[in-house]
Amino acid sequence: MTTYRIVPERSRVHFDGSTNLHPVHGEGDGLTGSIDVAIADGAIDLSQPPKARIEFDVERLHSSFTLFERELQRRIDARRFPTITGEVELAEAAGPGRYHVRGDVTFHGVTKTAEGDVTVAVDADGTLRVDGQQVFDIRDYGIEPPKLLLLKANPDVTIRVEVVAAPE
Repeated sequence: MTTYRIVPERSRVHFDGSTNLHPVHGEGDGLTGSIDVAIADGAIDLSQPPKARIEFDVERLHSSFTLFERELQRRIDARRFPTITGEVELAEAAGPGRYHVRGDVTFHGVTKTAEGDVTVAVDADGTLRVDGQQVFDIRDYGIEPPKLLLLKANPDVTIRVEVVAAPE
């Protein structure tokens, strides 16, 4: 089993949401954390269950709509809940280079189990690249969708992570 450190400047979070008037896109870099995994023949060796912990500072998230971004940061209460944390506890093969993962996501002080598929690639230099996305209803985490004048956000948000991790 090898520990891989997430490379913050090469790892990103993207979110896509919508309002009653137009889509909203945001992103941020600076993911941190580690992935403990065994690699054999360029793939994850599931005989040794992988573990991962990923953290993201919510203040690093920026959107295409500044006014909406401010309202979202206020509702998230970024000063009180500055970090989103994901912990992978289970991974199963879902096809070549694809894995179904399950774990806990903690956001706004609420922890919920989430699951979905990720792709994992191992570069020639041993770097891991993990990519996955999932739709979340922010109300499940105690956050009401932002409303600004006539603008109303939908509660479903698609989160995509691009993780680059290097072996320690």
